[in-house]
Amino acid sequence: MQDNNTGAGFHFQALTPDLILDAIEGLGIYPETGLVALNSYENRVYQFRCDRGRRYVVKFYRPERWSDAQIQEEHDYALALAAQDVPIAIPVILNGKTLHTHEGFRFTLFPSIGGRAFEVDNLDQLEAVGRFIGRIHQYAAQGSFVYREPLTPEILGQASLDWLKRSGHVPVNLQLAFFTVVEQVLAKATAIWQGQDFPGIRLHGDLHPGNILWTPEGPGFVDLDDARMGPAIQDLWMMLTGDRRQCQLQLEILLEAYGEFCDFDTRQLVLIEPLRALRMVHYNAWISRRWQDPAFPANFPWFAEDKYWEQQILAFKEQLAALDEPPLSLLPY
Repeated sequence: MQDNNTGAGFHFQALTPDLILDAIEGLGIYPETGLVALNSYENRVYQFRCDRGRRYVVKFYRPERWSDAQIQEEHDYALALAAQDVPIAIPVILNGKTLHTHEGFRFTLFPSIGGRAFEVDNLDQLEAVGRFIGRIHQYAAQGSFVYREPLTPEILGQASLDWLKRSGHVPVNLQLAFFTVVEQVLAKATAIWQGQDFPGIRLHGDLHPGNILWTPEGPGFVDLDDARMGPAIQDLWMMLTGDRRQCQLQLEILLEAYGEFCDFDTRQLVLIEPLRALRMVHYNAWISRRWQDPAFPANFPWFAEDKYWEQQILAFKEQLAALDEPPLSLLPY
C-alpha cells in the first residue's frame, strides 16, 4: 500500500452526492435509485441501479494513493483474470476506458456482484475457493506487475513502524513497551523472511474472507486494490481460522484444491506468521495515516484510547511467541 501522503482524506469532503451523480451521468449511465454506501474506508464506494435496470458499483479512489499506471495495471489484471474464467469483479469499459476522472477525482464502474458472505468454516466453500485461487495463481505466475509495489518487510513493516514513531498516536506512557515489542517482532519476522527465497507472483494481496462473495455459481472475488508481487501464501493464509488443528485441516483442503491447477511450495508455510506480523503493524499505521480523514475517528474511536494500545502490546507479545513456534504444516497421514 502506497502511503506517501496522509492528508488525502480531506479531499473526500468534496465528494458530494451531486458530484458523484454528475460523474456517473457523464459516462452516459443514469442512476435510478439512490446511492448506497458500501463498507470501504480507504476509498469511497457506492452501489446503485441505473435506468436500464442494471446494478453497478462506483468506486472513487483515494486521491494521491496510487498512480494512474498502478490503477490501470490493477484493472488490466482483473480483465485478464476474467478472460481466464475467474469469477472476479472487473471494471466496466466505457468510451474505451476503465479509469475515469471528474472534478479531480478518479473513479471506476463495476457491475454489482450479488451474493452472500463467504463462510470460511464451510469446508465445501473453502474447497471451491482454493480451486479458484489455484486458477488465479496459475495465470498470475505467467507475468509480473510493473507498477504495483511489492510485498516486503520494509514496505509493510519497517515503514509502518517508522510512521507510528513519528505520528504521536501511541500514548507517551506506552511508547517504550509498544515500540520495543514491535521492533522485536519485526526483527524476527524479517529474519525469517530473509532466510527464504521464494519467487514472487502477482497476488490479490488482501484476500481475506470479506473480499469473497458466495454466489449461486460459487465464489466471486472482489477488490484488487492491494494487488502486488509477493509469495503465493499471502493469498491463502487469511483463510485459516481457529486452533492449530483446525488451521491444518483448512490448509489441507485449500491446498488439495489449489493443487488441481497450481503447484504450491509447502516451504512457504514458514511465512504465515511473519506475514501476520507485517499485517498487524501495517494495520495500525494505516489507521494512523488516515486519521485526518473524518471517517476514521468516527469508525475507529478506540484507536485514540490507551486501552487499545495496551491490547496491542499484548497482541504483539503473543505474535512474538508465535514466530518462535514451528510453522504450520499439513496434517500427518
